[in-house]
Amino acid sequence: MNQNISAHLDLTKSLRVFEETVTQLLLFTELEEWDGRTIKNKEEKIRINKKGKRNPKTNRRGYRGEWVEPKLLTIYTVNEKGKKIKTGELPITNDGTYGDFKDFLEILEMHLVSLGISQAQQVLLLADGAEWIWNHIPPLLKRLNCPTLYQLLDFYHVTEHLQDFADAAFSQDKERKTWFNQARCELKRGQIAKLLESMTNLRKQARGQRRQIMTAQINYLNKGFEKGRLNYAQVAKNNLPIGSGAVESLIRQVVNLRLKGNGKFWLRRNAEVILHARCQWVAGNWKNFCDSILSALIYPANA
Repeated sequence: MNQNISAHLDLTKSLRVFEETVTQLLLFTELEEWDGRTIKNKEEKIRINKKGKRNPKTNRRGYRGEWVEPKLLTIYTVNEKGKKIKTGELPITNDGTYGDFKDFLEILEMHLVSLGISQAQQVLLLADGAEWIWNHIPPLLKRLNCPTLYQLLDFYHVTEHLQDFADAAFSQDKERKTWFNQARCELKRGQIAKLLESMTNLRKQARGQRRQIMTAQINYLNKGFEKGRLNYAQVAKNNLPIGSGAVESLIRQVVNLRLKGNGKFWLRRNAEVILHARCQWVAGNWKNFCDSILSALIYPANA
């Protein structure tokens, strides 16, 4: 009961912030102002514009932008065959933030409690190698009484490390491709000990920078193996995904196609609103999302 109340309060706070920002944006009439490109403000920008080199032909200065990557999440359920379920009772949940990992964890907890994570039969945490993910999300899931939990590094992210190892270990393309394909199969089958032994033997023949690169990749896989994050065979046997294609697709549709672009500079506050709204649109939850915003505007005391 306390968890549900806490989640409701978090959601209310989110709606109020969104209401204030949307109200502010609606005061402007020009499309450029809505996009956050002509509003002059001291708020932090997602892309920080700096003076670049002057173009001798146009006598204008360019910009050097520093891009701030958002943190995104997608939560969905699958059936016995591993197919994604999308119903009113079990909706796809997308969200994200340009804030720090603490802001992200608050959003994640809100959604997990709302969806009733403790009632799931099993849960898969699938992510890349960012340390803050593995340091903070598993304890959160444990605190929310999460059932059987699988932790998995994105399979295709790990294969990139295998490719880096192969590039350092072999000079011939044929040898490199042959070893990589074999290593990829062993990784997918769960033969990690055999794979690490092969990599260690190959490292003995290397020196200098090549050896350093190979050592770094061995350490990466060994750490994932010790933490139990390379159990691809077991996870695939349970008809669960082994790759983070869902969130990669979300990044493309939410960020790359809307927030990124030549000449685009965003105020952080405006970018946060667009990021959140775009996540709801991609999830097919736009109507419910708009209804919740309108309800908060019309009945603020009950929001």
